[in-house]
Amino acid sequence: MTQYRISEASSLLGVSDDTLRRWVSAGTLLASTDAAGRQVVEGAALAERAKEIAVAPRDPSGAASSARNRLVGLVTEILSDPVMSQVEMQCGPHRIVSLMSTEAVRELGLEVGSLAVAVMKATTVIVETPRGD
Repeated sequence: MTQYRISEASSLLGVSDDTLRRWVSAGTLLASTDAAGRQVVEGAALAERAKEIAVAPRDPSGAASSARNRLVGLVTEILSDPVMSQVEMQCGPHRIVSLMSTEAVRELGLEVGSLAVAVMKATTVIVETPRGD
């Protein structure tokens, strides 16, 4: 089973080491001790906690969609030429870049600071894992 030290686990969840230790003390997250005597959290327990604490902003579009990958965020940059535009968004910790027509940017009223939803529907998702040392 995959195990993470407290510092690794807290980094993956985006919380401080102290917060993670409080969760362990409160029984919100289970931890054990590894062979070196360090406190560790099982990967499966960490993944479950990540789902529990994930709070996405409310999707303002109200659209019904088959796409499940919807990230609400703010437009942070728009680079346009007469035909095409590159629109960057910050969706929580994720930077999303979209290429679209400049006409679409105008029609959507996109500008830096606009609230928008990035919708991804793809048949290909690449999953990578860190190399073992």
